[in-house]
Amino acid sequence: MAEVNLSINGRNYGIACDDGQEKRLKDLGYYVDQRMKEIGRAGAASNDAHLLVLTALMMADEIYDLREDMRDVNSQLREKEGDREDEVLITRAIDHLAERIDLIAGRIAKA
Repeated sequence: MAEVNLSINGRNYGIACDDGQEKRLKDLGYYVDQRMKEIGRAGAASNDAHLLVLTALMMADEIYDLREDMRDVNSQLREKEGDREDEVLITRAIDHLAERIDLIAGRIAKA
């Protein structure tokens, strides 16, 4: 198990993580630190605890937006897949009708 030192809002934290996850954890810590700095610069927080809560709420809002976007994308993909299935069925029906027309035309030609 690895340990990573993160600096968030001017404080250092030693965080344990699985081996190989160090860079990911550092990137996440940097992201949290940047978001806290942005919110702190806006002057919205009255103390560190308030700043932490506001940051958590802002990040949760981002996650909710991303989840909603993913649902929309998945819905659109399902619609397109349904359209493709319809196209396949229509193509098969047309092919079947073309075969029948060829068969009938062949019978007429022999008569």
